[in-house]
Amino acid sequence: MIRSIAAVLTGFLAVAGLSLATDEVFHLLDVYPPWGVTMTDPRLFALALSYRILYTVLGGWITARLAPRAPLRHVTVLAIIGLIGGAAGVAVAIGRSDLGPLWYPVAILLTAYPCTWLGGMLRARALRAA
Repeated sequence: MIRSIAAVLTGFLAVAGLSLATDEVFHLLDVYPPWGVTMTDPRLFALALSYRILYTVLGGWITARLAPRAPLRHVTVLAIIGLIGGAAGVAVAIGRSDLGPLWYPVAILLTAYPCTWLGGMLRARALRAA
């Protein structure tokens, strides 16, 4: 049970940690505005979505890699956590125009499950090929 929890938690922390670290780098490089200043350029939101998609695929792969058994079941748990987080983001953004365009959290919500699943499937395919 501990290894299962660790597999899902590690995948989650990889996605969240890499996303936040990349955000910080872009803030430091002045690609993004300073923290606390609303980002308005849709291209910057598209950039953030692009690396979050890649990190979400990676998180699914990591979870499948670390799962002690039934890797896709573990990936499904991580994907559901992503769906819940994405839905919460949409719920918060609906009432707050200062957080940027609504399409961004909706896109995070819509990509959470398939991208996590893709990462798990890539790992499963690699195992079958080996």
